[in-house]
Amino acid sequence: MMTVSERTVADWGSLFRAALMIDHASPRVPVRSYRDLIVWQQAMDLVQALYDATRTFPSEERYGLVSQIRRAAVSVASNIAEGHARSIGDYIRHLFVSSGSLTEIETQVILSHRLGFLPGDAMSSLLKSCDEIGRMLGALRKSLQSRRARLPKSLAPSP
Repeated sequence: MMTVSERTVADWGSLFRAALMIDHASPRVPVRSYRDLIVWQQAMDLVQALYDATRTFPSEERYGLVSQIRRAAVSVASNIAEGHARSIGDYIRHLFVSSGSLTEIETQVILSHRLGFLPGDAMSSLLKSCDEIGRMLGALRKSLQSRRARLPKSLAPSP
């Protein structure tokens, strides 16, 4: 896994553009709603994939691991959406919460595989999705932090 310092500026730019654009082939589309964010759309896809994957878990895990995975997955998308409706500072905090929920999912997916509930290929696919979403969340956070830093002091809300 690459560290932040190993990623090129072009990678960050492309990740940020991917997080904000609906169609990579079209020119930039203004973000009018959280639903326009590719990162939110991919988080919703992850929720669906995790719901599908956990359907086959043992019934005794319904209120344990299954519930934890599903709640964490819903939290990722929900915090992106809720943060979008708030101030820049609150939005950044909500994106940090989304990132935390994403790492919970990664841990729970790995544990599910170790316990024999999830095949290796499913684990790899889910972890890849988590990694991609995590990078987009980081790029979006970085962009928002940069935008907040450029605001005049009189307009910048206090955290």
